[in-house]
Amino acid sequence: MGEGLREGLREGGRGGAGQGSGEGLREGLREGLREGLRDGDALRLWLVGAGLVPDHTPLRRLGPDWVEAFRALRHDVGTLVRAELAGTGPEEEALARVNAAAAGPPPGVCAVRNQEGHLVRELCGGVECAGMLATVARDAVELLTDPGDLALIRSCEGDGCARLYLDTSRGRRRRWCSSELCGNRERVARHRRRVREVAGAG
Repeated sequence: MGEGLREGLREGGRGGAGQGSGEGLREGLREGLREGLRDGDALRLWLVGAGLVPDHTPLRRLGPDWVEAFRALRHDVGTLVRAELAGTGPEEEALARVNAAAAGPPPGVCAVRNQEGHLVRELCGGVECAGMLATVARDAVELLTDPGDLALIRSCEGDGCARLYLDTSRGRRRRWCSSELCGNRERVARHRRRVREVAGAG
């Protein structure tokens, strides 16, 4: 499957800063109530962190229309993935929207020389919203049609968290979308419960 979406899921699909190997859709598959794409800056971080936009590609200001479009796509992808995991039929309207986005032409990639004279990847012809949506939607199509990847998707066990993530941990025992956030909150809560239990026993 496309690395952009896969990478975001490895890190728990968060839409803002702090997402490792792919902040992305894979920040990418975070569901609506906890949507992390707060604004254009968060979307820019996600696109670059997920590897959807090469580091050296200049990104102009991403307006509210970009944020709304990516939120809608991420919501549709999340809906479809959850339906697949639950073994229910896909929501046809969401599927149609994802397929329509995936059918669009993705941005071209070219090699350019950086200031040190090395060849680096850059998107050619500018970065357009429809092209980036097509890239993410194609990643989603690959994910949805790959049984191996679908088998690795988990829903975070964190209290109140609905994020999806790709569990590539040894033994497939990962429980949280992010050990630093949801995992740490759970450890803190567990410690507090123990303290209360000890205090009550005394």
